[in-house]
Amino acid sequence: MTLLLKDPAALLDYAVDWGADYLNEDQVAASAWSVEPQEDDGLSVLASDHGLTQTSVTVLGGVAGHVYRLINHATFVSGREDQRAIVVRVEWR
Repeated sequence: MTLLLKDPAALLDYAVDWGADYLNEDQVAASAWSVEPQEDDGLSVLASDHGLTQTSVTVLGGVAGHVYRLINHATFVSGREDQRAIVVRVEWR
């Protein structure tokens, strides 16, 4: 598991490359992002997007010293569904 660092004041983008895993000829049809844990002043999703094989999210905020999971739930053209998580630790940098 990779732990990514983020400053509380930073506005950052993160992405999941679904094509690198197993999509073959399949494509991303829909993508939804969530944050765990949800808390006051915690990490929050500002925007999200997806292409044929990648999903992306823009996040801001977070409490210094806290660890968050950015969870991407993707639905594919074939009807398959899966999710991946990105772990982010917020620290003053």
